[in-house]
Amino acid sequence: MALSKNTPKYVISFSPAQAGDISSAITKAGGQVRRASKGAGVATAYSADADFATRLLASPGVRSVTRDIVVRWIDPTERGVRATSATTPPKATAGRGIGDNEGFFAYQWAPKSIHAPEAWQLGARGTGVRVAVLDGGMNNNHLDLKGNVDVARSTSIVDGFTFNQEVDPDGFSHATHVGGIIAAQDNSKGTIGVAPGATLIGVKVLHEGSGSFGDIIDGIIYAATSIADGGAGAHVINMSLGATFPSSADVNVLALTAVMNDATTFAHDQGVVVIASAGNGDRLGRGIDHDQGNDFTLPAQAAHVLGVSATAPEGFILGATNFTKLASYSNFGTSIVDLGGPGGDFDFPDPNVYVFDMVLSPGTIYPEKDGYFFAAGTSMSAPAVAGVAALIIEKMGLVRNPGAVETKLRSSADDLPPIGFDKFYGSGYVNAQKAVQ
Repeated sequence: MALSKNTPKYVISFSPAQAGDISSAITKAGGQVRRASKGAGVATAYSADADFATRLLASPGVRSVTRDIVVRWIDPTERGVRATSATTPPKATAGRGIGDNEGFFAYQWAPKSIHAPEAWQLGARGTGVRVAVLDGGMNNNHLDLKGNVDVARSTSIVDGFTFNQEVDPDGFSHATHVGGIIAAQDNSKGTIGVAPGATLIGVKVLHEGSGSFGDIIDGIIYAATSIADGGAGAHVINMSLGATFPSSADVNVLALTAVMNDATTFAHDQGVVVIASAGNGDRLGRGIDHDQGNDFTLPAQAAHVLGVSATAPEGFILGATNFTKLASYSNFGTSIVDLGGPGGDFDFPDPNVYVFDMVLSPGTIYPEKDGYFFAAGTSMSAPAVAGVAALIIEKMGLVRNPGAVETKLRSSADDLPPIGFDKFYGSGYVNAQKAVQ
């Protein structure tokens, strides 16, 4: 069957025990299989046949056949501000330990706020832990990431692109920035990630901030599938992406949400810790209280996903140390937030000051492949938590036990006011040092 650029794509949920050969059923119904996972009970397919969904639904074990939709998953205002020579020391200087000899370390308040340097001093690096970054194109050749990315297992779910392709006229790469927060290596050159010894897997599910439900679902399943079975073999999945829908969303969105739950449940059952950003608020940049019940945000509220809110200081370059202040844009609510992490903000009135309240990390694909950017968002807080999860997994002996890792993340987090599980920080603000002690 010849496919055109506009051939409809479908997301399919099925019972592996009842459906038998799902690929054969899709073909007989007039479709072309894109990806299929018997373990997850999820498939995606193309079909230009108007009766495809009806015919496939008549097949044994097929639960749902839903037309895929494209959504904007990354806030278009979540842009990077390029770090210039004015903020860069001329060269790295000898430090007392890991991290402080990186050229940009003086501006990295985020790892310091979660006590990552103290965790490094205890020997924690995240070595051997595999973290899949579901995002746009990641620059695996950036000097802070080169060698920490498993290129062989990185992939693009987005048709027509490789995992490291992205288009951004400003040079900012969201995926590269996120990857650097997790695992920028200790090389005495630029920045350092929370888990500098971890291995990154770039899984491109977005292009220019948008992507389909089906691509994200396929990306989750690929990342969680073992290497032996052709997947990425991830221990942790980080999704610094999110879309907010009204609770009155149409049946198509609700059906796709159900299949996303299937995918994240599959990942959890494979022993993978799944982490996602809680989202950057409404159109005015104000955080949404999800406990009001008017909205829901995916994938943070999908099954077995840890949602992360964002915090930031206000005037870091002037000496502020209030790192756990909830960011002005961060979504909140006990129904979405499990943990808090450093995400940065732009709340200070002077842009020459607030830029340093943002999170600094690698972020360039073109034209300067080794550039650095300040950026703010729950996209920046989620990977900090993913980095701490990697440190815990290393400490536990590379276990695949998401329940145990989650328990450790929660029990070691700093319980900030209001005391107890709350709508701003969930179980608390992550603490890397306590997590590995």
